[in-house]
Amino acid sequence: MPTQRAPRRRGAAATAAAVTVALLAAGCSSSASASASASASASARVGAKGGGPTITVVGAENEYANVIAQIGGKYVRTDAIMSDPNTDPHTFEASPAVTQEVSSAQLVVQNGVGYDTFMDDIEKAAPSSSRTVIDVQKLLGLPDSTVNPHLWYRSGTMPAVAEAVAADLSRLQPADADYFQANLTAFDHSLSAWTTAVAALKAAHPDTPVATTEPVADYLLQAAGTDNLTPWSLQADIMNGVDPSPQDVTFQEQLFTQHKVQLFLYNQQVTDALTQTFLALAKQDGIPVVGVYETMPTDGYDYQSWMLAEVDAIDRALSSGQSTEKL
Repeated sequence: MPTQRAPRRRGAAATAAAVTVALLAAGCSSSASASASASASASARVGAKGGGPTITVVGAENEYANVIAQIGGKYVRTDAIMSDPNTDPHTFEASPAVTQEVSSAQLVVQNGVGYDTFMDDIEKAAPSSSRTVIDVQKLLGLPDSTVNPHLWYRSGTMPAVAEAVAADLSRLQPADADYFQANLTAFDHSLSAWTTAVAALKAAHPDTPVATTEPVADYLLQAAGTDNLTPWSLQADIMNGVDPSPQDVTFQEQLFTQHKVQLFLYNQQVTDALTQTFLALAKQDGIPVVGVYETMPTDGYDYQSWMLAEVDAIDRALSSGQSTEKL
C-alpha cells in the first residue's frame, strides 16, 4: 500500500541530531547496524559484483544508484539508500546502517534541491578527503530556488550524471577508464527510446490538459507539451505536507467534475485522504489516471525502462482511456 502522508519538513537541527546519534550508534555496534540494514531494507544492492577491484559507490535514490551501476558495471559495488516504494522520500531519516554506507563510500551521488538533505548531514558529520560527492543540483547548475526537486524526470539529468560518474570512476580507477567510457556511450544510446517516445507523445497529444497531485513528473509533462491545470500552489502544498487552501481544492475538484482535464497523474508512492479524494473523483468522472513514482520501481526496471514505462502509461491513457495506477 502507498505510504500515508505525514508532515515532510524537519528542522535542520533535529536532522543533524538524528545523524549524530546514528554515527554514535554505528560506532558502537557494527553487527547491530548490519542487522538493522537487513531488517529495515535501508539499502538495496543494485550494482554488479566481481571482475576486478571494487569501488564503493552510493546513490541517495535508487534511480541514481541504477545509473551508477550501469556505468561502473563489474568494478563497482553500488548501494541505494532510498529504494522502498512504500517510503516517502521527503521524510526519510538516516539509520546507523545508512550512515555507515555513506561514510565508507568513495563516490556518492545525491539529488540536492533540499530533497535528500540527510546526505549533507552525514557527510558533514563524517568528513572524508577520499570521498567524491556528485550533487545533481550543482552538476546541472540549478539554483537553490528550484521549485521542483524531482530532477530525474528531466531528459538532460541522467546523461549529465552518467558522464560525471564515468569521469570520477576513471579518476578513481584509471586502468579501467575505457570500460567506463564504453558503458557511458551505451547508456547514452539507450536513452533514445525514451526521448523518441516523449517526442511522439507531444506530437500526438499537443497541449493536452492534465491534472496532478504534486510535481513528481512535471518535467516529463512539460517535455511532452501537456497543459497542467493544477495550481502550482496546490502541488507545492501537497508535496510539502501542507494543507492546500480550500480555493485550490475546489478548483482541483472542478477539473474532474467539469471534465476539464483528460488525464490525472498522482504520486502512487505517497498518498493521503485528500489525494485519495482526488483519485476517487477522477475515476467517478471517467478520467484515466496514471500513478507516477519518486523512486524507481524495483520489479525488473532500470532507469531507462522506468521512464519509458511512464511515458507509455500516459500515452495509453490519452489514446485509449486506459488507467495505469501501478507499473
